Amino acid sequence: MKRKRWKPVQPQTMQHAIRLCLDYALHKHNRSVARVAELVGTSEWSVYKWMSEGSIPSVRIRPFEFACDATFVTQYIATSAQKLVIDIPAGRASSQDELLDLQNRLNDAVSLLTRFYRSDADTAEVLHGVTRAMEQLAGHRENVRKHDAPELALFGGNDQ
Repeated sequence: MKRKRWKPVQPQTMQHAIRLCLDYALHKHNRSVARVAELVGTSEWSVYKWMSEGSIPSVRIRPFEFACDATFVTQYIATSAQKLVIDIPAGRASSQDELLDLQNRLNDAVSLLTRFYRSDADTAEVLHGVTRAMEQLAGHRENVRKHDAPELALFGGNDQ
């Protein structure tokens, strides 16, 4: 069975973001909708209503994401407001694989831009590729900024 990769997944609508959070909770933590609702302090039917309407009360967003252990709703809200969202790293040294992955992501972004300016690439594909490259580069920027005072690994790697 192929392992699902959650990190590159981007929510397209609020309904999609809520569904991704619930899918992540089920896949990673075996938490059903009923269990997530219990952790949030609401009914299972309220969660289904949020998903069907694509509307979640703002005071419930963080508890919902905490119960699911995923931040897709926050990501959707930020990106729909044209904001760049990055996971802030803990300030640790990067491996060679991470740097090679960054180099590949940047090369792909430049390649997409080149194809776009030649009218050979889809706008949505280019925007997605460039945004992912910027996010990864910004993450390394934060890593460098925090290098002298690394954080404790209390809230270690979210595998999203």
